Amino acid sequence: MLTGIQMRLLKKISPGSPACRSECFYEGKSRLAVLMGDDFFTKIAGKVIIDFGCGEGADAVEMAGNGAARVIGLDIREDVLQAARQNALDAGVQNTCVFAHSTKELADIIVSVDAFEHFADPAEILRIMSALLRPAGEALISFGPPWYHPLGGHLFSVFPWAHLIFSEKALIGWRSAFKTDGATRFSEVAGGLNQMTIAGFKELVAGSPFKFAGLELAPIKKLRRIHNRFTREFTTAVVRCRLVKRT
Repeated sequence: MLTGIQMRLLKKISPGSPACRSECFYEGKSRLAVLMGDDFFTKIAGKVIIDFGCGEGADAVEMAGNGAARVIGLDIREDVLQAARQNALDAGVQNTCVFAHSTKELADIIVSVDAFEHFADPAEILRIMSALLRPAGEALISFGPPWYHPLGGHLFSVFPWAHLIFSEKALIGWRSAFKTDGATRFSEVAGGLNQMTIAGFKELVAGSPFKFAGLELAPIKKLRRIHNRFTREFTTAVVRCRLVKRT
């Protein structure tokens, strides 16, 4: 009964798929420059890069066009890999930018942007990343918003913190009105959603072959004044870090 009431309320608030949110923020900007910092392209110059969770390849193509020696984009979805290959061809970087489900080639740097909140088994992803890095290599990871962010539910954030107020069952039921893929859990929606928190990510790294060489929790600009270790789960916009192998 409660689920039914929640679904009716959700449909009244948002009768269709919400407009894009985080994607629109980068319109007209380099997502890599915004998320990774001004020195990012200097850091990747002449290096072999793996773009882990590359999607349609926009970031991989940009890295290939900005000095990377070779970029290997990895994703489990064949449809987005096909789009990525076409994007590389259109940009003229098809010789230095390739896309596949997996690789045995070792990288100097592994880049993962806006993907760690979507991986079904992020602990296994960290193990795979470690195996694909050269001994002195590093993983540069950026993702957000984390789960307790006002829009941490991504599609399910029909208003701030809606994904924490409404039940998973109600939100999935609301989504079924405009998505017909049969998903019954957050983890089953297209792209996946694993409810990644800051504490959860730190715990994952602690149990992985990596250690933090740097960790930054970028606050939501309007909440910067109240961003601290007690509020950070709710006021962090982007998690970004540099990981190196344990010695």
